[in-house]
Order: sequence, then structure tokens, then C-alpha cells
Amino acid sequence: MTATDVEHRAAGPATVAEPAVELRAVSRWYGNVVAVNDISLSLGPGVTGLLGPNGAGKSTLLHMMAGFLEPSAGEVRVLGASAWRRPAMYDHVGLVPEREAVYSFLTGRRFVEAAARLHRLPDAKAAAARAIATVELEGAQDRALGTYSKGMRQRAKVAAALVHEPAVLLLDEPFNGMDPKQRLQMVDLLRRMGAEGRTILFSSHILEEVERLAESVLVIVSGRLAASGNFREIRRLMTDRPHTFTVHSSDDRRLAAALIGEPSTAGVELEHDRLSVRTADFGAFTRALPRLARAAGVRLDEVRPTDESLESVFSYLVRRS
Repeated sequence: MTATDVEHRAAGPATVAEPAVELRAVSRWYGNVVAVNDISLSLGPGVTGLLGPNGAGKSTLLHMMAGFLEPSAGEVRVLGASAWRRPAMYDHVGLVPEREAVYSFLTGRRFVEAAARLHRLPDAKAAAARAIATVELEGAQDRALGTYSKGMRQRAKVAAALVHEPAVLLLDEPFNGMDPKQRLQMVDLLRRMGAEGRTILFSSHILEEVERLAESVLVIVSGRLAASGNFREIRRLMTDRPHTFTVHSSDDRRLAAALIGEPSTAGVELEHDRLSVRTADFGAFTRALPRLARAAGVRLDEVRPTDESLESVFSYLVRRS
């Protein structure tokens, strides 16, 4: 360890005045494929969720923040300096990759101890014991990782990322494979660390995971930052967007005529015994529909939203951004 390394570790991230993580007009492409497209953002202490469908560019974004990928354009700054080709950054940054980056023949304890030694910690065994206790994996620490469930391997990866007590923690789909109890334990752990002042960014394609944990949310679709803010703001954007319903009833033609005069109805289409209704006011429409059907003497057999997939929600956010 050089004198510069010692000084950097001792100074720590608390001396850095700018955001813990900052992206300035960052893009990354592979040949003709654009994985990340002109994203600017900054992260400070607390828990932030990176939300988007599979293939949106979340992993590429995290790998650039971790210094594993060089931006094709723009700059990624972590703790006050460029993330690319800066090994000293890893004294203060932890990464939990989505990929199964574990050796099946190692025990959980030896796996975490190896991470501690890579960080040149003075007492690797003690640091590993603390990290394993933090993720509540003590009972299985002397078993081979190959005997672990996927959720247990995820916790071992988190322990390895936490062993040097980083100020910035990046997690790529950390809840994959965890059972409900393990998820609750991990949510509680990440909340505590965020409250302690660490900067935590985790990716997910599951809205409920982000809602349960994140204080702020970044929505990424097709490599673009579609929306950002606290979860209530993002949820409102998703709820207030236009919706389309498919309706089956005892008399679709009569119901369509009744719906045309409803203020919350933006459009009605009846084709081949299929009634589609567009609305810009989700709440008003769902309240009005039963009332209008009853007044028209029509029985509702099925009311089904046709555009509720995460991909359609995210695509709407991209179009309006």
C-alpha cells in the first residue's frame, strides 16, 4: 500500500463536497447498439432505486459507476474523481453484480475473507466475521457456496461487498432468488445503511421492490433516463398516464354508446365483439364504468387493462420526457 493509498483511505469520502456519484452526459455503446444514451444524474446519501425493464441498460450503468466500463462519451465521477482506471476508488466502493460471481468450492467465510484480503484490511478474519453477521449468514458460513441457495449466495456476495465498509454500494438486482424472509432482512439492512449516510444504488425491474426500499427512483428505458424523483412522484406519473381497457359485457354496443358521453372517456372502439376504451383519468373511469353499465342495464363480464406491463409504463415515461 502506497502513501497515497493510505492518505486516500484515511481521508475518506466525507471530505468530498460534490455528489458521491455523478454522471455527466454519459453514453455507452457496443458497435451500433446504444446501451446508455446521454444520461446525467447525481446521487447523495440514502437509498436510490434504478428501475427499468430487462435490457434497459441498468447493468451497463452500474458497471460504469463501478469503473469496469469506460463511457463512450461523457464522464462518470465517484467520490470526486473519474471512476475509470482509478483503483483507489475501491477503498470506498462496493459492488454486488447480478452475475453469479462466486467460487462454489469456497465456504462463505473464506469467500468473504478473500474479499477482505483483496482490500488489504489489517484483520481480514474479523472484518469478514462482521460482514457475515451483518447479512445474518453465520449459521452457514462454514458450508461450501455450492450448497447455498441462490438467495444465500446473494447474501454472501453482499457480505463480500460490505467487508471494507464502503461509503458507496452498488447492487445489481440484489433480491434475485431471495425468499420473502431474506428480502425483508436485506431491505432492513439497506435502509439502515442508507440512514447512516451511505450512498446506495440498487437496480430492479420489479416495481414493488423499489417501492418498499427506495427513497428516490431513477427510471431507465432503452438506455435513456425516463424519469427521476421520489417514489410518489414516479407512481403518480405512472397512474396519471393514458390507459386502455378491454371490456366484455352483455351488450357491448349499448355500453359503448353510454361511455361516449362520459367525460373520463377519451375514446371508444368496438370491433369484432371487442370493446376498447381509452381514458386519461384512471380513477374517474373505474368509478364511472359500473354506474354507467347499471344505468344502461348492461352486465359487466370482464374489465381488463391492456397496457399495464412495465414495458408499456416505462415507454410512456420515455415519450413524455
